[in-house]
Amino acid sequence: MLWLDAEAVRNFVMVADLQSFTRAADAMGSTQAAVSVKLKRLEERVGRKLIERTPRRVRLSADGALFIESARSFLAAHDKAVAGLSCSARRFTLGIAGHVAGPEVTTLLARLSQHDPALTIEVQVDNSTLLLDAFDRGELDAAIVRREDDRRDGEVLGPEHFGWFATPEFDHRLGEPIRLATLSRLCGVRDLAIRTLDDAGIPWVEVFVGGGSSLVTAAVSAGLATAVFPSRLAPPGTVEVSRKFGLPDVPATEIVLHSSLTDRRSREALRILACAFHEHRAKAG
Repeated sequence: MLWLDAEAVRNFVMVADLQSFTRAADAMGSTQAAVSVKLKRLEERVGRKLIERTPRRVRLSADGALFIESARSFLAAHDKAVAGLSCSARRFTLGIAGHVAGPEVTTLLARLSQHDPALTIEVQVDNSTLLLDAFDRGELDAAIVRREDDRRDGEVLGPEHFGWFATPEFDHRLGEPIRLATLSRLCGVRDLAIRTLDDAGIPWVEVFVGGGSSLVTAAVSAGLATAVFPSRLAPPGTVEVSRKFGLPDVPATEIVLHSSLTDRRSREALRILACAFHEHRAKAG
């Protein structure tokens, strides 16, 4: 009867997700050689080549692509069984910026739960500035935020592109201040939008200030104003209006993962967060 070693399967999944033996070893607190040996033993046991490795690329083989989801399910069942023998609960506090949180959050949480069924996940959604302050005070285990201009630390998860969005019926007359819907005055995206307009010499007026991104979405969807949104999170029924109204391009920024956690289990959770984020954006693109 064929049996599988959970750690070998975990090595396979981590290599597949990170597309790198080096990054997988780092995430698991191991060495590249050890990861390679465990993967080779797994391939010998199942009688299939699971990972194709070249000097430039690491990727799933055809058999590996067929096995990956079953491998995830196997690990989820294994970890749930192990967690059932332990009475020690773990908590993971994650901050996600309001202008970053999107459909991928479901994938992030599902992957974290599969990774550690005994994990209590606490999520805070706020603006990047407040989340970074909370992270620096040690109140968050990790934070996924928009890149702040004055700090270069953190792991880049990907670029973020913005646009000006409004309903097709939204009317703006040339020469009049452009009507804006924004978040609070601590919002970095608000600052980015206003700075872009000021640099272009375009007058503006705030006609709606919301306490959350959902409220700004409601105001724009109601035709009250235009607002800057990440292109992937534009409200349904709105269109990009920069050309229509002669609005300047909003500079792109980066989405960054911050964390100071160092233990193996936490590093694995962070790698899962990053991989799930990358995976969802790749599918959306």
